[in-house]
This record gives sequence, C-alpha cells and structure tokens, in this order.
Amino acid sequence: MAKEHKRVSLSLGWQLRGYLMLRPVLQPVMRAVVARRVARGKDDPARAQEKLGQAGMARPDGTLIWLHAVGLGEVLALRPLLRVMGALMPEAHFLVTSTARSSAQVLGANLPPRVIHQFLPLDGPRYVARFLDHWQPDLSIWSEQDLWPGVIVDSARRGVPLAYINARITQGGFERRHKLRAGFKDLMQLFAVVAAQEPTSAEFLQRLGATDPQVMPSLKPAAAPLNVDTVSLAEMRDTLAGRHTWVVASSHAPDEAVATAAHKQVLKSDPEALLIVAPRAPERGAEICSGLAESGLRCAQRSLGERLEKSHQVYVADTLGELGLWYRLAQVALIGGSFGDTEGHNPWEAIVVGCPVMCGPNTANFARDYLQLEGEGLAHRISGEGQAAGQMAEWVRAGQHTTATTRAKGLVAEAQEALLPLARQLLSLRKA
Repeated sequence: MAKEHKRVSLSLGWQLRGYLMLRPVLQPVMRAVVARRVARGKDDPARAQEKLGQAGMARPDGTLIWLHAVGLGEVLALRPLLRVMGALMPEAHFLVTSTARSSAQVLGANLPPRVIHQFLPLDGPRYVARFLDHWQPDLSIWSEQDLWPGVIVDSARRGVPLAYINARITQGGFERRHKLRAGFKDLMQLFAVVAAQEPTSAEFLQRLGATDPQVMPSLKPAAAPLNVDTVSLAEMRDTLAGRHTWVVASSHAPDEAVATAAHKQVLKSDPEALLIVAPRAPERGAEICSGLAESGLRCAQRSLGERLEKSHQVYVADTLGELGLWYRLAQVALIGGSFGDTEGHNPWEAIVVGCPVMCGPNTANFARDYLQLEGEGLAHRISGEGQAAGQMAEWVRAGQHTTATTRAKGLVAEAQEALLPLARQLLSLRKA
C-alpha cells in the first residue's frame, strides 16, 4: 500500500471556496441521483457504489498512477499514453476513472496491462475521501474537459501531484469559463503540468489562469488498434466473402441519412454491397431498422442475433465494443457525428487498422486530426450522399485499404515516439 501524502494547505479564492462549501449540503442529493439512475437503468447496480466512493476492487501494491476522462472515447484516447508510461515504469499500476456507464462496458478488453477501471465518485467530500483513502494515488492526471473541482482540490490537499493533459476548449467553452475565471484560475494553479491538444486551447487556458500551458502531441494516432474477437472476425469474413463492405461508425441520425442514401446509389452498380451501421447509441437499433425498412432497404439487426444473409443490404451493428471488428471488415468508414452538430468522432480508430475514412463537413472536435489525414490521403471530406457513394466506389476499386495500412503504421510509430517526452515529464511528478 502506498504511503498517504502529507496534507497541504491551499489558498483559494471566493468562487472556488463557495463551490466547496456547497458540497456537503449536496451530498444527500448526489446519493439520491445515483439511486434514481440505477432505477432507470442508466447506471449499473453492481457498480453504482463506486460513484459514492466505495471501491470495487483492492488497490495493487506499489506506485499507482490515476488518470481520469469522462467517457468511452476519451478514455480510449488515453491508451497510448498508458502504454508508454507502462513501458517506462513497468512496476507501476494505473487506475483509470470515468463517469459514463458505456465506458465500463467496452474498456475491459481494450485497456493495456496493469490498468484498473473504476467510476469517479460524485463530488461530495465524503465520497471523495473514501475514494482517496482507498486508492492513495501517487499522481493524478486529468484529461480533456471533465474537471471536478472538489476532487481536484481534495487531491491537492493530500499532496497528490496533479496534471491536466489533452485539454480542449472551444470559443464557447472559454466564454463560459471566463465568467468564473477567478475560480478556474485557482483550479489551474493546482496543476503542475497543463498540456492542450492544440495552440488555441493552450491560449484559452493561459488567459484563464494556467501557467505556461504547452501543446502536446496528439494521443489519437498513437493508439493501439481496438481489440477484436478473432472468432467473430473469422466468421464474419466468411459471411462477407466477395462482398464490398463499408461502415458508418459512431453514427447519429444525420450521418445515417447520408449513408443510407449513398448506399442506394452504390447498390445500383454493386448489388451485393453491404453497409454496416454502427450507431453511437446502440439502443437506437430498432429505430434505425424501422427507418431502413421504410426506405426499402433490407437489413439484419445484430443485437437480436439475426443472421446476416446475402439478401440483406444493411447490417445494423447495435452492440457495444465491436468497432474493432467492423473497421477490420470494411474497405471504407464514414465516421459519424460529422453531418449534425456533434462535430465529429475519432477517425484514428479506423485508420490504425488500415481503413480509410470519409467525414462530413462538421469535424471541429477533430480538426487537426482530419487536416493531417487529408494531407496523407487517408481521409476525404464529403458534402452528401453523392460524394459518399462515389468515394466509396473509388477507394474499393483502388485497393486503398492496403495502402492505408502501410501509411497508418508509419503515423502510429511517429506518434508513439512523440509521446515519450510527455510521459517522462508526467512520471517525474509522482511522489514516492
């Protein structure tokens, strides 16, 4: 068991102190919220107590480094950094926390060795104290935008070193935080390292009080491929033998509308082509199938165990944790969230297994990534179904899947090498 760190006195302004004073009052409400979410099926009853600070497993002996991100995509993005830090410090263990339920259902099969997943406790002082008493982390690393002031302050008061990485702030996010800039500045001053995804976010963080924020290498291209069940992969390859296949992945309704219309065009010249729809929210599977039937397309639904036949034109993959399977089967992926107001999802999960990608016009969340991928010829921006159908057919004919695999390997190797300085910097913060 790690030694508990020496308590530290902090000087905090009125905005942050006011938030901290509210926490004990809100604790009963937090407990009621967890109970309500369990009753509605939004939280896993077997793990709901983790949100009240009650650990679901024992703490491993020795150094424990704790990383937090909000949900599945954000946690999966941390995998490259976890692997590099794990290689630099093979005796260390890692605790990854998140807040979204979906993250736990996928993470187990996709996390590196010596990594534990738990849910972050709600921001009540009693719940946070239980969490910190049990895990006693030697370093706390926060990622992207999910910052819980009470948890951060309580960790700092225990002398736990803090870092904030992969930070991303939009213009709107900056304006909202600027209204509470005194409290946000107090929070930023608790982090020994602040690293943003791109220069604009770094500038916003500096204006909000962060000291000398740096721009870090992108984590996404350094990620190991999503895991895949080899039996399912072999079975699906047999089923799809001879069929041109593409996927609309992490999709929302606007993406599916474009993909469906595009697939109708594809079928005119390639009647056996298959579109796989892997929705961001699998519970939408029945709704998607209903819409496909109305549009005249024949589909099978994976969550119901329906067998995929040659007569099916669309396969609705409404399951969690199988994107690694669909990316390996598809010749092209249309990445969702890019035709509505979501502003895109991660294209690298497809790229690292050699699947070239298309996207719509709205990709602000991954602007730097798409700029790089378009420059490498691995991504193509489309405006609607006509371009989607044409690009899909062109890439299938040109055998882009093979060339994309070769290019992706080079990009991944470069990205992993670029992470070494950041990993060393973070590990140097930890307390013995």
